[in-house]
Amino acid sequence: MRAKVIIMGAAGRDFHNFNVYFRDNANYEVVAFTATQIPNIDGRKYPASLAGKLYPNGIDIHPEKDLPELIKKLGVEQVVFAYSDIAHIDVMHKASITNAAGADFRLMGANQTELKAKVPVIAICAVRTGAGKSQTTRAVASYLISKGKKVVAIRHPMPYGDLEKQAVQRFATYEDLDKHQCTIEEREEYEPHIDKGIIVYAGVDYEKILRQAEQEADVILWDGGNNDTPFYSADLHIVVADPHRAGHGKLYHPGETNMRMADVIIVNKVDTADPKNVELVKEVARELNPNAKVVLADSPVTAEKPEAIMGKRVLVIEDGPTVTHGEMAYGAGLIAAQKSGAKEIIDPRPFAVNSIKQTFEKYKHLEKVLPAMGYGNEQINDLQETINRADCDIVVSGTPINLNRVLKANKPIVRVSYDLKIREGASLTDLLKQF
Repeated sequence: MRAKVIIMGAAGRDFHNFNVYFRDNANYEVVAFTATQIPNIDGRKYPASLAGKLYPNGIDIHPEKDLPELIKKLGVEQVVFAYSDIAHIDVMHKASITNAAGADFRLMGANQTELKAKVPVIAICAVRTGAGKSQTTRAVASYLISKGKKVVAIRHPMPYGDLEKQAVQRFATYEDLDKHQCTIEEREEYEPHIDKGIIVYAGVDYEKILRQAEQEADVILWDGGNNDTPFYSADLHIVVADPHRAGHGKLYHPGETNMRMADVIIVNKVDTADPKNVELVKEVARELNPNAKVVLADSPVTAEKPEAIMGKRVLVIEDGPTVTHGEMAYGAGLIAAQKSGAKEIIDPRPFAVNSIKQTFEKYKHLEKVLPAMGYGNEQINDLQETINRADCDIVVSGTPINLNRVLKANKPIVRVSYDLKIREGASLTDLLKQF
């Protein structure tokens, strides 16, 4: 008899674990996926074309709230937890719900889920989402390119649309983003690479993605999502920690796993953090992984037109995941607005509509920034209306993308950028020379 399994996910790690471990495994029958975190990703089906010969009808995707009922109704023996950026205590709540319904609760490790590449892999991951993976990936890529290496970035999955069409995606131009109907969240990750001339792969089937990317890469950069662990075995594993959330290295899953696995731990945003919190992160790093090299880095923030911000009433927009489930109350946009002499940072909540209003109701720590939520056209329209309703002079955008490419604002948008600047410890050049 095949053991019946449900995989709990959020349209990313769950599909990967299925593909590499369960898809052709005759010992198991995955009877359902559950979905959470991301709007409108439940109610779909993992298609038969991706699910393999054991699943000719595909696999249904249900809301996570239905888990206890599904366990009993479908006779489930195991529940596999497979998503990221969640407090340890909440993981155990999920385990208790599972056990109370009669099933085993399972977390899968690297030996069962990581794929081996034919070219060197550098993995860049984090303790929490929004710690600064993107600027670290850009810095690593720039060094490798300067040495004449062909670099391809493979990004953690964000398949929020048609899964069959999104099995393997390759992005080299802005037109590719339009062709694949990318959400704001996807564009936030892909655009900075495209701006640097780096090809990006993403999708659903990461074995096929890897084999295609290997054909045009000397080095693959695993560009992690949230605080998830790598899908590929890394020759160098860099993990970014955020002193604005100093104790989270021991409190969040699978960020703690990343910290324990790391070859290098970069304590980022030192320039804007309390020195006591920087020391706390260093203490956690030494406790969890005394063999890792610890590097301190700044994340300098630059507004493209600071003079346009000075003396103005400002609406600040921040990267969505960072300030929602990442639990940050602000990001680079607010720092840049204050640094540039904004007269007032307006409260966006009175102007929020529909799904954006619901986001504020869910994430009550947000008071001074508007998350750049855009998981589909409807939500992008809600974001646009919220911006256009806002009583302000100018918008300061801390999201990595050019919002003017995806929506029409009735007021100027000033973009903010941020980079990685090593302050203390081995330089990226030294680390990568050794690599």
